[in-house]
Amino acid sequence: MPPEGLPRPDETWIGPVADQPDDSMPVASREEVFGGRVWSVVRDQVRIGAHDAVRDVLLHPGAVAIIALDDEDRVLLIRQYRHPVGMYLFEPPAGLLDVGGEPALETAKRELAEEAGVQARDWRVLVDLFNSPGGSSEAIRVYLARGLSALPEGRPNTGEAEEAHLPQAWVDLDAAADLVLTGAIGSPSAVAGILALVAARGAGFDGLRPGDAPWEPREWLEKSGRVRGE
Repeated sequence: MPPEGLPRPDETWIGPVADQPDDSMPVASREEVFGGRVWSVVRDQVRIGAHDAVRDVLLHPGAVAIIALDDEDRVLLIRQYRHPVGMYLFEPPAGLLDVGGEPALETAKRELAEEAGVQARDWRVLVDLFNSPGGSSEAIRVYLARGLSALPEGRPNTGEAEEAHLPQAWVDLDAAADLVLTGAIGSPSAVAGILALVAARGAGFDGLRPGDAPWEPREWLEKSGRVRGE
């Protein structure tokens, strides 16, 4: 039960607990204040309830990440330098949705091959998340990939800078969860993906959504002009 007197009567939600698109907050104007290589920042004048507000929004192309699980219950993490935080992070293979018209599942398969030299027979949707919805439109779909095998030709030399050298660590799933809970690793796709995988393991992976399941929040972002295009 919530503390006595909470929530306020006018702030008691009685509908379904599920994220829901809403087009009732009209954007009066939009100005691009920064156009970068990967994302843009726009300044929206928006009417929210009875208030006129200014919101700076990072428009992002979106991304996918892959939790690859082998037959020994180990997950694949790669060590990659991330300049914005000035740190090497352990992350699952991942990539931007920056190829026009490419389905997210195909992007995930390509990124697993390019960043790890691995392919998979079985693909499931593990978890969907918004990385920082208070300021960014970035949506991430995290997949579970099983039935793994190495590409005969190995990892292709397609990366540069941060992606030129990607050391791999195969970590027992329970140990990976401990790394998350102790703060040893903090990549959002690693945190969400590993903990979701631990939760899914108890119910059986076959209960997860298929790899090509609809991604309605991403479709809404595209429809409403909240995805950075090519």
